[in-house]
Amino acid sequence: MTTSIPGQRPANPCFSSGPCAKRPGYSLQNLKDAPLGRSHRAKAGKVKLKRAIDLTREILGVPANYLIGIVPASDTGAVEMALWSLLGARGVDMLSWESFGEGWVTDVVKQLKLKDARVLKAGYGDIADLAAVNFDNDVVFTWNGTTSGVKVPNGDWIKDDRKGLTICDATSAAFAQPLDWAKLDVVTYSWQKVLGGEAAHGMLILGPRAVERLESYAPAWPLPKIFRLTNNGKLIKGIFEGDTINTPSMLCVEDYIDALEWAQTIGGLNGLMSRANANLKAIADWVARTPWVDFLATNEAIRSNTSVCLKIVDPAITALPAEGQAAFVKKIPALLEAEKIAYDIDGYRDAPPGLRIWCGATVETADVAALTHWLDWAFAKAKAA
Repeated sequence: MTTSIPGQRPANPCFSSGPCAKRPGYSLQNLKDAPLGRSHRAKAGKVKLKRAIDLTREILGVPANYLIGIVPASDTGAVEMALWSLLGARGVDMLSWESFGEGWVTDVVKQLKLKDARVLKAGYGDIADLAAVNFDNDVVFTWNGTTSGVKVPNGDWIKDDRKGLTICDATSAAFAQPLDWAKLDVVTYSWQKVLGGEAAHGMLILGPRAVERLESYAPAWPLPKIFRLTNNGKLIKGIFEGDTINTPSMLCVEDYIDALEWAQTIGGLNGLMSRANANLKAIADWVARTPWVDFLATNEAIRSNTSVCLKIVDPAITALPAEGQAAFVKKIPALLEAEKIAYDIDGYRDAPPGLRIWCGATVETADVAALTHWLDWAFAKAKAA
């Protein structure tokens, strides 16, 4: 391993796990048709919002009998709308194996204070025991754990004859991994992940069983206006036709439409997934030949193709005390940012010390491959210091 400067640089140094890299060829000029200074309730605004919903359905393959809504506060807002509006009718199994899943546990156990909540946990790099889930209960889980690089292997573990609802935070999985819609009653995600959209807006997708719950059950706690999905026991259908609860940014809506239209040009969902898979492979090929690094998720079946999390396994580093390991790992992103090679690839603040490289569809595989050489350079330079 050498500290010589690698020859090829990534053309785009944006490897952040959110907000994520803009699509290849992105330009602010692509947003010139945004109806700025107009009401989102005017015809022009409604047309754009409906366009965003229609393209979402087309590219993700959302079934015709599922409803798609644009909601405030990113994926967090979408998940919490679902939790506050739907839970409490029966027991709930909460699955957690990283920071965001743990956040939903906190919502349910400490905020909603549901007495019949069962928590199934696993540490970073592993996954909760999916075979132990009780589908007589509602089930809340992340399809892809953004901060651990661990995803569910598929939807086969979810029962077709479940009595409870499945509420899926899919924010790092949508547009990169195949979601099994028949197994999912509620799906949420945010624009700033796989498609590299702008932040602050979330998507809430409801299946028929979730709508039935909303119209037949009223939670015991009060709901703020921003969470209300029903009026007098009936679904507020306008939310799922582009009539948003609060005022959306039409510039962000235009940006999301631009990303969706780009996705159409590369083959839709299959094209997006292929790009993410190629990016993961570039990392995997490098890890296979590199002794100092490994995946945090050592089980390939549950390894994310978007938020790829890595750990340092070099014996000289793992022999250091925990504080020393953490300090060493921090040097690598700092060196790469100083060279404008890679931005924001530190592991998540609550995760074990490591690196997190976004490999979603808006990232070019050639840039991932170039980055791996610079990772070797940064490691060697940090170790030699």
